[in-house]
Amino acid sequence: MSRTLPLAAALALAACGGRAGERALDSAYAPEDLTTWSHYLGDPGRTHFSALDEIDTTNVAQLQLVWEYAAGGLTEGAITEIQHNPLVVENVLYGRSPDMDVFALRADTGELLWTLELQPEGPGYFGKARGLMRWTSEDAETERLYAGAGFHLYAIDPSTGTLDVQFGTDGRIDLREGLGRPPENLLVGMNTPGAVFEDLVIVGTRVGEWPGSAPGFVRAFDARSGATRWTFHTIPQPGEVGYETWPEGAHETAGGANSWAGMAVDFDRGIVFVPTGSASWDYYGADRPGDNLFANTLLALDARTGARIWHQQIVRHDLWDRDLPAPPNLLVIQRDGRSIPAVAQITKDAHVWLFHRETGEPLFPVREVPAPGSDLIGEWTAPTQRLPDLPRPFTRQQVTADELYRPDAKIQIERLGPAEEEFTGQTVGEFFATLRSSGQFEPPSTEGTIIFPGLDGGGEWGGAAVDPRKGVMYANGSEMAWIAAFQLNDPDTAPGEALFGLYCRTCHAGSAGVGPDLTGVAARLPADSISTVIARGRNAMPANPQLDEDEVAQIVAWLSGGTSDESADDSIRYPYSLSLWGRLLDEFGKHII
Repeated sequence: MSRTLPLAAALALAACGGRAGERALDSAYAPEDLTTWSHYLGDPGRTHFSALDEIDTTNVAQLQLVWEYAAGGLTEGAITEIQHNPLVVENVLYGRSPDMDVFALRADTGELLWTLELQPEGPGYFGKARGLMRWTSEDAETERLYAGAGFHLYAIDPSTGTLDVQFGTDGRIDLREGLGRPPENLLVGMNTPGAVFEDLVIVGTRVGEWPGSAPGFVRAFDARSGATRWTFHTIPQPGEVGYETWPEGAHETAGGANSWAGMAVDFDRGIVFVPTGSASWDYYGADRPGDNLFANTLLALDARTGARIWHQQIVRHDLWDRDLPAPPNLLVIQRDGRSIPAVAQITKDAHVWLFHRETGEPLFPVREVPAPGSDLIGEWTAPTQRLPDLPRPFTRQQVTADELYRPDAKIQIERLGPAEEEFTGQTVGEFFATLRSSGQFEPPSTEGTIIFPGLDGGGEWGGAAVDPRKGVMYANGSEMAWIAAFQLNDPDTAPGEALFGLYCRTCHAGSAGVGPDLTGVAARLPADSISTVIARGRNAMPANPQLDEDEVAQIVAWLSGGTSDESADDSIRYPYSLSLWGRLLDEFGKHII
């Protein structure tokens, strides 16, 4: 049996939506006030909503091209994406190019006003710049834009497109600093804008998802000077709430628990709402037993001080890369004649969690769900997980055999691995029968576990939209079955092979990997060039500053067909490597459901 995938879901928030004309986002402004786009995703509540009404269903088909602007940044032979959501302020559009440039255009004509090239120095994240932050001083005399590129945060004068040299050092601050670890060993970037509140620029970061990654602390910087004003430790330190949910001393070594998806701000209440992602390593957590607070958590922080007001952890001890994938949405719910200020958070498993903005109280019942254990060596799993009763999930939650689209077609996996030969020639039905597919919280396994609605579904980074007049939330729903399978490394496995499986295989997984197949790479590139790419990254590949020279040499030696006498601490600490990882497709390139 097959079913059309839900491209979008409209979630009427039950007897709970605001009525037309009500101030359904915040007491600071009404829906009819939302006629500009001066914040990422439209407004501080991240609603994607505009009250502009000249274009509607009666005339949208008559739209004609008025102007276009080529942002540039196309890298020949590499994956190039443009993901930014521009700002529009007083007839000026501020945008980002795929190679991190910032530009300003006249919004009515497309005339280029200025371009600022931000060339990331050293190892940094590839070009996914989703937008900008804008700050105006209390006296309205000073205005600034803030942009992330590589491991720096820049301050820009929007009238000239030049850097504000009073901010940090020559107009920028290094986001690797202040994390309690040597900056040169950290991979840190900022692909999604944070939030601006009063004279603070509040940001999260993108960090690695493998052992040795940076911690994902949330920080606020002075909008004028760039000085750090507060830091919230998403991996708690001794004496802080949640420290007991990690192993002793984890704050010194654990990584992730970062806010890469953006955040929302309640200006009236002075609260910033921060969603976080998983702890690293994403799929195997034997070295981080415990619930791992504040990973996979919606945080409500005092925007002025960074103090925790409340938190709700959505996934305990994440093994499925269940990052909270998008900024939360602020809205008002009508219930029993009361107006409740609410915050809604979509998830990768296609749920919408709704909480009271001030107290964090769930607005619908939440169930404790028994969760299966893992049979991987040393793995720890949370005995129960939580799911909200309402709203209902906006995608399916499990793949069953009777839902397979073409069970007799041959199977293929988008990103393969060393176990590729074991299933070549099998049908979709035959291969599916060997896998585990019991629902949301079945942990990864050596047999292979279906992760559904997928590592990049059901809710995605673009986020949900809210119509505050009608009380309706709109969310894209993505349904794609992925597989995660581990293999136990042989005790005689070369350290370079084990390190490759740990750090490289998810991208360079055979002929169908997202990165190039590295079979025979030593015949194409000299060893020093391979070492440079591994250490510093290139095009869409991030750097690996967490690897020391010996570890890089071990990987190069293995790729070159040799061995290394050096030991590899991570290959001992992590006895597994991924053997299969990717989306499940059939021979026609179609998803299996």
